[in-house]
Amino acid sequence: MPITLQALFAPNTLAVQFAIKTLLGGGLALWLALRWGLEQPAWALMTAFIVAQPLSGMVLQKGLARLVGTLVGTVMSVVFIAVFAQTPWLFLICLALWLGLCTACSTLLRSAWAYAFVLAGYTVAIIALPTVNHPLLVFDQAVARCTEISLGIICATLSSALLWPMRVEQQLAGQARQAWQSGLQAASATLAGDEEGRKSLVEILGRIVAVDSQREHAWFEGRLGRERARAIRGLSQKLLILLRIARSVRRQWRQLDEGEAEHLRPWLDEVRAALAAPDAEQLLALRQRVWQGAQDLRDSAAEHYCLARLTLLLDNAAAATHALHAVEEGKAPADLPDSLAVHRDFPLGLLFGSRSALAFLAMASFWMATAWTAAPGGLVLTCVVCSLFASRENGAQIGMSFLRGILLALPVAFFVGQILLPQWSSFAMLCLGMGVPLFFGALGMANPRIGATATSYCLHFIVLVSPLNNMSFSVEAFLNNGQAMMIGVGVAVLAFKLLVLRNPAWHGRRLRAATQSDLVRLTRRELRGAETWFGGRMADRLLQLARHFAALPEQERGRWDDGLHGLDMGDELLHLRMCLAVARAPVESAQREYLQHLQAVLALGPGPGREHRLDEATTTFIAALQAQPTSDALRLAVGAVLQLQKSWGRWCRRLEEIHGLA
Repeated sequence: MPITLQALFAPNTLAVQFAIKTLLGGGLALWLALRWGLEQPAWALMTAFIVAQPLSGMVLQKGLARLVGTLVGTVMSVVFIAVFAQTPWLFLICLALWLGLCTACSTLLRSAWAYAFVLAGYTVAIIALPTVNHPLLVFDQAVARCTEISLGIICATLSSALLWPMRVEQQLAGQARQAWQSGLQAASATLAGDEEGRKSLVEILGRIVAVDSQREHAWFEGRLGRERARAIRGLSQKLLILLRIARSVRRQWRQLDEGEAEHLRPWLDEVRAALAAPDAEQLLALRQRVWQGAQDLRDSAAEHYCLARLTLLLDNAAAATHALHAVEEGKAPADLPDSLAVHRDFPLGLLFGSRSALAFLAMASFWMATAWTAAPGGLVLTCVVCSLFASRENGAQIGMSFLRGILLALPVAFFVGQILLPQWSSFAMLCLGMGVPLFFGALGMANPRIGATATSYCLHFIVLVSPLNNMSFSVEAFLNNGQAMMIGVGVAVLAFKLLVLRNPAWHGRRLRAATQSDLVRLTRRELRGAETWFGGRMADRLLQLARHFAALPEQERGRWDDGLHGLDMGDELLHLRMCLAVARAPVESAQREYLQHLQAVLALGPGPGREHRLDEATTTFIAALQAQPTSDALRLAVGAVLQLQKSWGRWCRRLEEIHGLA
């Protein structure tokens, strides 16, 4: 059965519950708006559908973000009208700049609260454009829109919380367990050096980022939700450390000769088996035996380093297991790490903002040139689509889904608004006429594959019908509004098609430059929080590189390797600094000189012929470490220094193979 027919005529129970909740929340908002005589009750109904989410915490969080954005946009609309009402072109240019700024900020924030910037951008257009010829009415319009939108948010939140509530925190435990299992499997695959290593790494990084992003929603679901949200931070950090240590074990394994590898293979196989069926007590028992094996092999530095890192791996696997139990029990530990950091590309955000502003100016020029009375409605839709989708890689595809939703809404809205409703005169009949089409639209909204089209259909159906206490019916106005909608969305989609700003090769170079900058900062950054700062940003970048992997030509796919080499360098640098912090040996001067030299080398970046630039500093620093009384922490620090040297050499040689010595 096609996905659309299945979603509409064979929905699952959750989809039906979501549709009923959304329809009741919207119906309550519409009834109150009509009862109180608000100017445009359709906005209350639209807002209830806009903020509708399957999980109660998501509804509240999105509703608050929408409310904050609406308030900011309302204030700015009054300011723009007050200052530029007599200069239309200057007003439109400033509005375009504001829209571009909000789009750029929503791109950079990378959080559920980015929706507030989206609303702040297009709320100005919603309020200011209809009143540009009547500037004295702008304050009344602003108050009316705020009231209607707030009413829709409250009603949607109440229906979601009271009817079949689905809480984010209840799903966090299951998602956390899946991420934990994927993390241990990815660590096991990394130890084996499987060809599926890239796929496993991308999968676990995606799960970690996805689970971490749910924390914001769970925060609004009471004490248990907040505790689980806090505990997720600890689990995310432990899983990132686990992946880092697994990759370091594999790097150390490559330094073993054939005899040493065969000698340690039973240990490796036993660790992999323990990761496949993890148990906290079993992991700790195996950890003791592996550490004892490392002590017995002190005369063989390579084998000792390898088993010592396996010990760290088992320590972190057990720590990740305890972090999972904390999430499931809803008891966050006291010493929590910082939240995962994300990669923010400011030039890319400005470019996306520019694309949004240019699309708006194109539609505004059409309005000024034609003086078409329905054009402001299309211009508002251009703002909405640009605010929502200008920063998306698939913005054009989503825009086309938006356009399909309008095409579906036009005949249904014409039949309901121009044929049925003129013959009916009660609120009950209004609910019947609008409720049936909106119910099927809400069923489509519950399916992610057709959600964008279904949401567009619902919103534009409401706009085209535009329920009021004293409705007027005009086919001419209906057709004018429909054309304006099509043109407004079409201009935005055309801008997304023509202004393709996210070239994969260019984006890959920018990500490598950002990674290189982070490595430089990691040489001097405070250790507390450094793991989540570097690990979160690198997870974000590797996920972005993976999305572009298939789009790159064969010779350019090494940019994924650039990300992995940067990750390895950062992992070893963190490991070195942590070992030195534990050792507390009097080598501050030698450590400072080595890190300063490493910082200078990293600032210059990898390249052909640069693989030996760490050799002299490595020899000097290792000599300083070995001159100190022997300790396990110092032994591990020596191993980390050697791995930094080797990882840097591999990174430079890879670039030499691609570009040659020139």
